[in-house]
Amino acid sequence: MTDIKVGLIGFGNIGAGVVRLLNENSETIRRKVGCGILLKRIADLDITSDRGVSVDPSILTTDVNEIFNDTEITIVIELIGGYEPAKTFVLRAIAAGKHVVTANKALLALHGEEIYAAASAKGVEVQFEAAVGGGIPVLSAIKGNMAGNRFNSIFGILNGTCNYILTQMTQEGADFDEVLQSAQQLGYAEPDPTFDIEGTDTAHKLAVLASLCFGTRIDFGAIHTEGITGISGIDISFAAEFGYRIKLLAIGKLSDDGKLEVRVHPTMIPLNNPLADVNGVFNAIRLTGDFVGPVMFYGRGAGQNPTASAVTGDLIAISRSITAGVKNRRAAPLGFLDSTVVNIPLKPVEEIVTSFMLRFTALDQPGVLAGIAGVLGKNGISIKSMVQTARHNGGQAVPIVIMTHEAAEGAIRLALEEVDSFEFISEKSRLIRIEDNLE
Repeated sequence: MTDIKVGLIGFGNIGAGVVRLLNENSETIRRKVGCGILLKRIADLDITSDRGVSVDPSILTTDVNEIFNDTEITIVIELIGGYEPAKTFVLRAIAAGKHVVTANKALLALHGEEIYAAASAKGVEVQFEAAVGGGIPVLSAIKGNMAGNRFNSIFGILNGTCNYILTQMTQEGADFDEVLQSAQQLGYAEPDPTFDIEGTDTAHKLAVLASLCFGTRIDFGAIHTEGITGISGIDISFAAEFGYRIKLLAIGKLSDDGKLEVRVHPTMIPLNNPLADVNGVFNAIRLTGDFVGPVMFYGRGAGQNPTASAVTGDLIAISRSITAGVKNRRAAPLGFLDSTVVNIPLKPVEEIVTSFMLRFTALDQPGVLAGIAGVLGKNGISIKSMVQTARHNGGQAVPIVIMTHEAAEGAIRLALEEVDSFEFISEKSRLIRIEDNLE
C-alpha cells in the first residue's frame, strides 16, 4: 500500500522527537500498519536551526499553506501549542478534509467543542493522546478498553513541574523559591513557570479528562484552580505529622446530587495511597469505573520521547483506519456520540464537602483557642484534632493547626474570614483540602 503522507506544524522539541521516532522505528511501524508513515512536509518559522535529527531539507517550509493545500497529505500534526495560531491551523486542516493529531491541551480545554464539531461535520478524526500525561495512554484507555464503564471519579497528578517542587520540598526540606530555581536550571520548569505553578496546565488537562470520562462539556473558566505557590515547609511538616502528603491534585467527581466537581488545588493525600508515592516529574491518573473499579496510570507526563510516543500512537491509530479502508472517522473525539454529549452542572466550590487542615498564625495568649473553636462551632465545623507548637514567652505568634471533620467549603471560608479579623491573628489563615477516599 502507498505510504500515508503526514504534515507536521511545529518543529520544536516534541516535533523533533516525532521525526526521530518515525525515522528510527519506521520498519516497526510499517509492520504494524501495513505501510509507511511518511513526513511529507514540516512547517516552522525556523527551518535552519539544528534539531539533532536527520531530515530531508526539501520537506522543510516556512509556509504552512503547503501542508493545507497538499492533497496527498491526509494527517496533520499540530505541535506549536497555545491558542493561536494553533486553533486556526487545526480548523484549516479539518476544513481541508485532513485528520488531526495534536498535543495541545490548552487549545482543547478552551476550544475543543468547536474543533470537535468541525471534525464531525467533515468526517475526520481528531486525536490528542499526548495532551494529557505525555506518554501515559490514559485517553485511549478511557475511549477504548474501559469504554463500557461509567466513571465516578478522576484523581490526577498531572504536572511534573509542580510534583517535582513538592517532592523536593517534602524530601529535602527546601523552600519553594529554592526548588523552583533548581527546577528551571534542570529544565523541569519553564523560564516563566506561571501556567505550571498556578495550576493552569493541570486544569487544562483536567478539562480534557473530565470531558472524556463523563461525556460532558467543561467550561474551563468554571474549574476552581489553585496552584502551589502558597504551600510552605510548615504545611508539609504538619501534613506529615497527621499522616498525609501534599500533592497538586486534579479532581473530577460526580456528586450524589448529580453535579460534577472539577477542581485543581493542593490536596492532602493519605500516605498509604499510591498517589502519595508519585514523586519527581512523574504523573499519575487514578480513575474509578463502576465495573473496572479503581485503575491507576503512571509514567512520565512530559518530555520529548514520551510525548512523541503518544503522538505517533495517534498517527498509527488513524493510519490503521485509512489502510482498512474506513471512509469516515472511527469514533467521536470524546468517545461519546456527539448527540449524547451533555452539560452536567458544575458544583460551586463553596458547596463542596470535604475535610480540611486549617493553619492559623496567632499570638500566644489566653483565649486564642477558645476564640477560634467558637467561630468554627458557630459555622457548624467540627474539630477532629489539633496541634499547637510549644508555647513561647512574650506573646510571639505561633502556628495552630486544626484538622476538621467534613464540612462545606463555604462554611470554612466564612469561619476563616471571621477568625482573621481577630487582633490575635498575625497573618492570613490557610486551608488545605483533604481527600481521604480516592475512589
